[in-house]
Amino acid sequence: MAADQRARGPASYFPSIEKTYGKPISHWLKLLDSMKNKKHMEMVATLKSEHAIRHGHANALVAYHRAQAEA
Repeated sequence: MAADQRARGPASYFPSIEKTYGKPISHWLKLLDSMKNKKHMEMVATLKSEHAIRHGHANALVAYHRAQAEA
């Protein structure tokens, strides 16, 4: 991807998330699908407590997931 085409917003965290936790983004998005009834910060808290994902990464995943659901 060229410098002017880099991912922005929550998706900019995706390469780091995949490298850090060893699972593709699709894994995390499917997991978040099962939490649709939770609020944003409840989803973040679940990722942090049950999957040891750091706050920034968890927040980025949830923000992206929720934005896709609204689109």
